[in-house]
Amino acid sequence: MNTHRSTFPCASPRGCPAVAVALLSFAVLAASILGGLTKSVADEPVVYEGLTTQEADELKTAVAELEQRLIPLWKGAGGAADRDRIADAAVFPKAITWALRYDRKLEPADVQLLRGAVAKAKERIDALEKGELPWSQRTGRLVRGYQSEVDGSVQPFGLVIPKSVAAGKPWRLDVVLHGSTRPVGMSELRFASRFAETPPGQPGPPDEPYIELHPLGRVENCYRWAGETDVFEAIEAVCRQYPIDRDRIVLRGMSMGASGTWHLGLKHPERFVALGPYCGYVDTHKFSETPLSTFIRVGPLPEHQERGLHMLDSVDYAANASVVPAIACIGAKDVFFDAHVIMGHAFRREGLQLINLVSPDTGHTIDPVTQREQLRLIGAFADRGVDRLPMSLRFVTWTLKYNRCHWVELLSLGEHYARAEFDARRSADGLINVVRSTNILRFALAADVVTGERPRVRFGELEIDLSNHRGRRVELANVAGRWQVVSPETFSATVAKRPGLQGPIDDAFATPFLCVRGTGTPWNPAVHEWSLATLDRFAREWDHYLRGELRIVDDADVTSADREKYHLVLFGDPGSNRLIAEALPKLPIQWTRENLVMGDEKFPAADHSPALIYPNPLTATAKRYVVINSGHTFHEPEFSTLNYLLFPRLGDWGVIQVGIATPGVAAVPGGLAEQVKEAGFFDEEWKFLREPEEE
Repeated sequence: MNTHRSTFPCASPRGCPAVAVALLSFAVLAASILGGLTKSVADEPVVYEGLTTQEADELKTAVAELEQRLIPLWKGAGGAADRDRIADAAVFPKAITWALRYDRKLEPADVQLLRGAVAKAKERIDALEKGELPWSQRTGRLVRGYQSEVDGSVQPFGLVIPKSVAAGKPWRLDVVLHGSTRPVGMSELRFASRFAETPPGQPGPPDEPYIELHPLGRVENCYRWAGETDVFEAIEAVCRQYPIDRDRIVLRGMSMGASGTWHLGLKHPERFVALGPYCGYVDTHKFSETPLSTFIRVGPLPEHQERGLHMLDSVDYAANASVVPAIACIGAKDVFFDAHVIMGHAFRREGLQLINLVSPDTGHTIDPVTQREQLRLIGAFADRGVDRLPMSLRFVTWTLKYNRCHWVELLSLGEHYARAEFDARRSADGLINVVRSTNILRFALAADVVTGERPRVRFGELEIDLSNHRGRRVELANVAGRWQVVSPETFSATVAKRPGLQGPIDDAFATPFLCVRGTGTPWNPAVHEWSLATLDRFAREWDHYLRGELRIVDDADVTSADREKYHLVLFGDPGSNRLIAEALPKLPIQWTRENLVMGDEKFPAADHSPALIYPNPLTATAKRYVVINSGHTFHEPEFSTLNYLLFPRLGDWGVIQVGIATPGVAAVPGGLAEQVKEAGFFDEEWKFLREPEEE
């Protein structure tokens, strides 16, 4: 049986720095804020509990005035650092907009936060108009922001800046991930309230020897997808504004923040000097069995969904703790205690010992004494800093989405979602002895290790001289069972899974993307109407749960620059969307007015559509995806309940029958009816996998 493909008789994808850049992003941002208020407030009378109609109108007017004042600032912005400073002010009117859009019942404290956000925005815009940035020199708690490349939205983050950080020296940065918090309209403002500036005369936060960054992570997704990107974009924003020592960046967090620490830290082990997870889950199936009434058990899944979990479950990446040390904590009476037991077993299987500090008589909360010990141990690693050229390096991954570790970069796997392991030792004279290269077909060595008196790489009895490549990055590939040095051009010219172009569908929405609406005459109206409903659902879910608005344009308005800058997410059919028609001859499917052929299966095109991801054949550089008729493959029932449910439902492709409701699944608002008939992954060359012949 083909393990990358599943048939669903009745399953549902929901159930089983130039000025021009700044202007484009501002257009999206303005639509997000002004248009958002229009569609949620002006189209119909809205009654708020706890906020009078007059007060609501005053807030809307204030937001509109603030946005008008921001327009010339955005227009005059240069690079990312300039946009960061404007975002420092823009995060407040954006937060008011989302509060009025999604919350109807407001507590007195919420109303106070709304008013405070207006005042804070005015204060910061006043300063920006004068060319001043007084908050950049402040210590203590502080809210700042950045403009995301993913969707052009402004996103906030919190800072805690001590007074005692040494001037003139790079600073240690602790990235602290917050715990689970349900996404509501007030989410940004309540988050920001935790970092309200200390009034004069009031004691500030403890004076620690590091700066703390608290990303929002787009509220609630366990730092997956755009939430993962948010963490790294926030880090870069802080590094643009403060003198951060990139060799001393710590990642830590509690609960969902701990799960995010395991997730990001073990998959990006070269990015952090140490990890500090405090009681967080590490897998999907076992965690879903936690005996809590609110939990939803994840039972046996279709094979492609099971395989896709290897991209998310951090327990599969335990071996990478040999690169980045982890000091874990958990309460002895924590209902999630088994999560760290599971990770401890995984460490032992990899020949490692998990440091797990257990607080007696403690539930799911931070024990200050235990945390102090955790921070003391982390501090010892942070003082030493990251060793970016270790003499031994062992790295495990299951996908090229996570492919880097210090001086090695994995470029091609034998099979995605199967364990890949690189293990090598360096010698002072230049020898790199590769003792294990499991499920790896191509990798690169950094220039910094192609050095020494006799640079060479050894695979068992095979030794390859690298003298002619001394001081340069080198790519090696396993060609017909034998390793050899290869030119990068031999790979770049092929259609193959590679870092950043490896799928699944959901991966397209973690980096900049553009949704393209078909405006032509559809081949099959039912499919076209379903595709537009799918786009509408994607837009609503993105707005509510990922705190931004989609970039959406008509197919006639896509520019050549758009094709190179964004993943193109195309909605329609080859008749209604001209870009689908243009890409179709180079896609691994056949789609006519009558039939849709996916692999060796044929479906009537009148009521079936593909949902897929593929390297975009419409670009000159082939560094972007094209996605057809899909947003995220998980939906509101998952976003609104438990973050561990945000795993891919389709893989790289699916076949959707439209107009057919899924038994046992509530109808989607707007009448969107669909069934997933088949789904799976493409192979490493982006081709459909063939069923093996029976013997």
